[in-house]
Amino acid sequence: QDTVTAFLPGGIGELNKNYYPNFLMVEKHTTISEIKDTFQQFLNGNIGIILINQYIAEMVRHALDAHQQSIPAVLEIPSKEHPYDAAKDSILRRARGMFTAEDLR
Repeated sequence: QDTVTAFLPGGIGELNKNYYPNFLMVEKHTTISEIKDTFQQFLNGNIGIILINQYIAEMVRHALDAHQQSIPAVLEIPSKEHPYDAAKDSILRRARGMFTAEDLR
């Protein structure tokens, strides 16, 4: 809720022509199925970047890991109650596999 509330005043949130929002506010009653279905809709929509709190990403990790396209980019971000853990981030794990230690020198 805090993440969505922070981005909405900046004009990030909007409704498409069918009046579906381009965000999902995950609350206590939100099911994992709803999160996964919304994530799939965002992947198939006209969205370039998907921001997802990392602790929510963990709930649908299999869906995030299955997404191999560069667009939309899926960025895992921390939340107020859950700090960021780079070891869990799917993009960082993929990037580590692309480079060797010598590439980074």
